Amino acid sequence: MHWHPPSNSFRRFRWTLAIAVFLSGVSNAPFAFGADFKGSYPIKVGTTVGMVADIVKEVAGNKAVVTNIIGAGVDPHVYNPTRGDVAVLMKSDIIFYSGLLLEGQMTEILAKVGAKKPVHAVTERLQTEYLLRDETTNHDDPHVWMDVRGWSQAVEVVARALSEFDPPNAAHYGRNAEAYQGRLKELDAYARKAIASIPENRRVLVTAHDAFNYLSRAYGIEVLGIQGISTESEAGLKDINRIVETLVTRGVPAVFVETSVSDKNVKALIEGAAARGHRVAIGGELFSDAMGNAGTYEGTYIGMIDHNVTTISRALGGNASAGGMSGKLSPRH
Repeated sequence: MHWHPPSNSFRRFRWTLAIAVFLSGVSNAPFAFGADFKGSYPIKVGTTVGMVADIVKEVAGNKAVVTNIIGAGVDPHVYNPTRGDVAVLMKSDIIFYSGLLLEGQMTEILAKVGAKKPVHAVTERLQTEYLLRDETTNHDDPHVWMDVRGWSQAVEVVARALSEFDPPNAAHYGRNAEAYQGRLKELDAYARKAIASIPENRRVLVTAHDAFNYLSRAYGIEVLGIQGISTESEAGLKDINRIVETLVTRGVPAVFVETSVSDKNVKALIEGAAARGHRVAIGGELFSDAMGNAGTYEGTYIGMIDHNVTTISRALGGNASAGGMSGKLSPRH
């Protein structure tokens, strides 16, 4: 696996030391993959990001308790794991992460823990031809959850992995996965209808970084991200000016900020367009690399996508109810 090193050497030292301390107490005996779960229920599952945690909760139901590491509003691209995060992974019976280098600075610890216990990337079933490639970094774009059909394959990965880990409850995991995928089909259909309702000339989504390219391909909306697929990259003046030109010439009415990314570059777009005599509004705040607060509808994967699709559609002149797909979105919409 490839690993993006932390930008701060002290943080890297602290993180490496934490890994060493925890792994030093772990037996070198290889994990017996495929063996029946021998512990007591509920199974302890560790996850890295909210989108993955939500799948596991839906599939596992009451058979597992899920502890997620990177919470709401936190950017996983540049997240620095703590000693406590390593402890969560070591205490888990089974671990799920997104993969495709989304959790760049956690990749090494996930690989090491994977020698002791089952660790699964939920994107492991995706075919190379499905994945989008970022030519500037030569990495696959990790933001697969923006395409509901693509993310539905992650549900299958979780169901299969849990079934292999805990065979007596395989039927339980299968039923839950099937029911959840049925709800995802409804979400996918809603996204297609809502985005298609935006006038074609306004079907341009401008955001802080390139987290929405799978949404673009799946639902037919052009996407312009100021930064690349990783927020570790920096946006240049040339990038800002290029997007300002698009906003002005096409009369795009709104741009969007993200909950886990700084809005300074988006504000620069608004100022640049204003200097050219074109008023651009902030169309809303989108969830890109992190979901909403735990315990809210937007803190679920379905709520996250419902929020994004509804916010985008309404701001760009499409037809979508303020309450979203099923009227569950918060009043601010």
